[in-house]
Amino acid sequence: MTTPLAPVTEPATALPPPESVAQQTWQAFRRNPLGLASAAVLLVLMVVAVAAGLIADYPSGYGEDVLVGPSAAHWFGTDDLGRDVFAQVVWGTRVSIVVGLAASVLAIVIGVLVGVAAAYFRWADAVLGMVVDLSLSLPVLPLMILVAALAGPSVPTLVVVIALFSWPEVARVVRSQGLAVVPMPYVSAARVIGGSHLWIIRKHILPGVAPVIAVSVVLTTSRAVLSEAGLSFLGLGDPNSWSWGTILHQAQRSGSLATAWWTTLFPSLAILLLVVATTLLAVAYNDARNPRTR
Repeated sequence: MTTPLAPVTEPATALPPPESVAQQTWQAFRRNPLGLASAAVLLVLMVVAVAAGLIADYPSGYGEDVLVGPSAAHWFGTDDLGRDVFAQVVWGTRVSIVVGLAASVLAIVIGVLVGVAAAYFRWADAVLGMVVDLSLSLPVLPLMILVAALAGPSVPTLVVVIALFSWPEVARVVRSQGLAVVPMPYVSAARVIGGSHLWIIRKHILPGVAPVIAVSVVLTTSRAVLSEAGLSFLGLGDPNSWSWGTILHQAQRSGSLATAWWTTLFPSLAILLLVVATTLLAVAYNDARNPRTR
């Protein structure tokens, strides 16, 4: 008597683990050449800021070559005192990026606290919303000039002044994203099981608004660099340090703003390069994390 043969079954193939949201975002970001190029530009600027002392000597004192155009000896030319403009741009990168990042971090901290509080605590939404709307309606540039002039020119003053006038935009964006996260079922479940407000905000609300915070950091940094350049150009920057705005201020004060084009072209290109790179990076990241555009 023969026993029936067991059916032949093919070996089960293990399915690859699903990609996380971060992996999907990275894969989509890698396919965007503008995003990668912008990230590379910002990385180069960060390296220049950190290694400024290894790239060029600190521009100080006087030189013999006065208002000499770009050449092999002076790549970006010299100013009215014979100082190398290339060295000024290199050392100005450090101050401009430090001011931009520090002001951005301070503005992000204030904006996130206000935005999350307005979205989570409904009783505080009206008051905080009125404060944000009032702050956004103020003439920012004249007030920044007034406060910076009263406080005195220095790098910490620029950081605080720029941050105090930059956080309302961050708060509005974070609040709008937080209003979409607060009604989620997992947030309601966390309340039912007795989670404290601080624990719910730290475990659920902040991770939900984290992508918006990342974009806000990039955009706020570029705006802070622009604000620093504008204030320094008006003579409200730190006179003891170089920044891109200080280079423009020195060229305007010496009268070489129109005659020696190289004294203003290269710091202006540095500002333009950073602002365009940060904007394109924010757009590329926003498209990569959005499932519809991904």
